[in-house]
Amino acid sequence: MTARTLSKGANLPVDAAAVRAVLTWSEGPGVPDVDASALLLDAGGRVRGDGDFVFYNQPRHTSGAVTHLGKRRDTGAVTDAVEVRLDALEPAVERVVLCASADGGTFGQVPGLALRLLDAGSGAELARFAMTATTETAFVGGELYPRQGRWRFRAVGQGYASGLAGLATDFGISVDEPRPVREAPPGPVPRAPTRPARQAPVPPGPPARPVREGPRAGEERLPYDMRERLSLRKEQVAVSLRKHGAAGVTARVVLVLDASGSMAAVYARGVVADVVERMAAVAAQLDDDGEMQAWTFASAPARLPDLRLGELPEWLRLHVRIGELGLFRRRKPKKGLLPGQVDMRDVGIQNEEQKVIAEVRAYVRAHPTTVPTLVLFFSDGGVYRDDEIERELRAAVDEPVFWQFVGLGRSSYGVLERFDTLPGRRVDNVGFFAVDDISGVPDQELYDRLLSEFPSWITAAGRAGVL
Repeated sequence: MTARTLSKGANLPVDAAAVRAVLTWSEGPGVPDVDASALLLDAGGRVRGDGDFVFYNQPRHTSGAVTHLGKRRDTGAVTDAVEVRLDALEPAVERVVLCASADGGTFGQVPGLALRLLDAGSGAELARFAMTATTETAFVGGELYPRQGRWRFRAVGQGYASGLAGLATDFGISVDEPRPVREAPPGPVPRAPTRPARQAPVPPGPPARPVREGPRAGEERLPYDMRERLSLRKEQVAVSLRKHGAAGVTARVVLVLDASGSMAAVYARGVVADVVERMAAVAAQLDDDGEMQAWTFASAPARLPDLRLGELPEWLRLHVRIGELGLFRRRKPKKGLLPGQVDMRDVGIQNEEQKVIAEVRAYVRAHPTTVPTLVLFFSDGGVYRDDEIERELRAAVDEPVFWQFVGLGRSSYGVLERFDTLPGRRVDNVGFFAVDDISGVPDQELYDRLLSEFPSWITAAGRAGVL
């Protein structure tokens, strides 16, 4: 195989029985120590246990398929390598993620950082991927994964500012190294993520409209049971709005769904499909046409087709999906994309919330309306791009958008949990709450929590001239 220079996101087939992933960089004053490592992931995008982390303190996997080879130095260049015997990987291993960590600095201080993939038998170079970084202290350089009976390599180039511990924890590893704790910013005493409901008057600005009776366009095409659930849920949404002084308010509703690797089990259990059906009732009650714009995201965002009520069953079947993980390959072999479907391989596996936030913001600016926008954003955590997320949401303060984040049971929600207490904003444009099992939360309780802060934001945004 001829060596290829890969750009971020590119992939190529790997025909070698064993490969060596060689991390290379240049030595120099102030350059931190760098270490290579590997994570063996199952179909759910998680390790099966701490033994699936191969690194300097655990240099050989029990199966013998993955080995940390250690560092070598040669005239100013340093390498650290991991060898993967693809033909010896256990059947439960669906992906090998090739990682790196920096000790004593960031990857932005590491010159000449690159990942080379070699045929371990012949030593021939199969691929080279040059990486750029700034403040990251851990990195996913690339990954090995099977596709249609053949192994492939993808250049990932995904950084973590939370270090080796943050990277490993995101894939299910228990790491002894504590994550750095950020000091709380000056300002009000922190309070619980969910604020008590406040009776907020409907502000001047977006016109309040009477609640429509009867079905929205297209609802009559829904299966009977789904139509009945939607009708009842719309009434419950209306009750929640009345509780918070926002009866009759109209808004555009946008849906954002986390599709990172750790969400695989949540999708497989049907939890996400159930969430989407429940959110359709919010759009049916708030949005004039009952439609929702929708995005999915992981390493990159992807716009999904608009969700129209009459097409809900088919939309769920076609678009409530996650990356091309082994769990789904075994159940239903991929036969190509259907019309409108996103190629989830392009979406990736990591959490990059700031990218989809920026894309939704750009959409709202390009498609202005006379009513506010409510973004319903669902994620299972693993948030680590705190600074980038904070910049996006702070920049969005003067935009007619309220961001309601909902945590689906995991942890590490980062800045989203602290946004209520962050000072220096004209209005509080972010709501957040997390639930252990959203499927067990009754509809009325879910809508009460989902809509508790939206009316108070409308009032504050109206007074500030945002609306």
